[in-house]
Amino acid sequence: MSSFTHATVLFHAHIKSKHKTTSTTNNNNNPLPLNQTPFSAELQSNVVTNRRKLMSTFVATSVAVLGVQGTPLAVAQNWGTRSFLREHFFEPGLSPEDAVARIKQTAEGLHSIRDMLETMSWRYVMFYIRLKQAYLDQDLKNALSTLPENRRKEYVITANELVDNMAEFDRYVRSPKVYESYLYYEKTLKSIDELVAMLA
Repeated sequence: MSSFTHATVLFHAHIKSKHKTTSTTNNNNNPLPLNQTPFSAELQSNVVTNRRKLMSTFVATSVAVLGVQGTPLAVAQNWGTRSFLREHFFEPGLSPEDAVARIKQTAEGLHSIRDMLETMSWRYVMFYIRLKQAYLDQDLKNALSTLPENRRKEYVITANELVDNMAEFDRYVRSPKVYESYLYYEKTLKSIDELVAMLA
């Protein structure tokens, strides 16, 4: 404690002595104005250098992002949560076969969140559901073209049921109501399993 007090006393002494020196040296012999220190030119050059570094980094990053080639199809099929922005905003819709594969991956993922529900990790469950809902619409429409005409009506009914169940599941997870969340989780699993069976 005494060393801390000692340091602050020295700091105050330094400030007082600095004020005395500036007030005594304020005469006409000093060629610099009071608001400009001898180091201000050096500080200005540092600011300019930092701006140049920032701009060159920004330009280099922009060029690198624009020059990136598309990823191979095998890698694109295994993308997870981190690729959501790229898939949603920068890529056209997937082919029907890729959409079917992503629906199957979504089904596996929904089966795997049971542990999060049991530990009542509502925030993670909600994030996962909303992420999957974001592109499931497009995948369901794309996967429809792989089915023959006589099975499409049943597929549409099951797909609508899946979307409704996921919306209700999301609503009850947000509340959070435990019983209803489990109920709509099971309904969602049943619907998506029926869809995967139709697409197989």
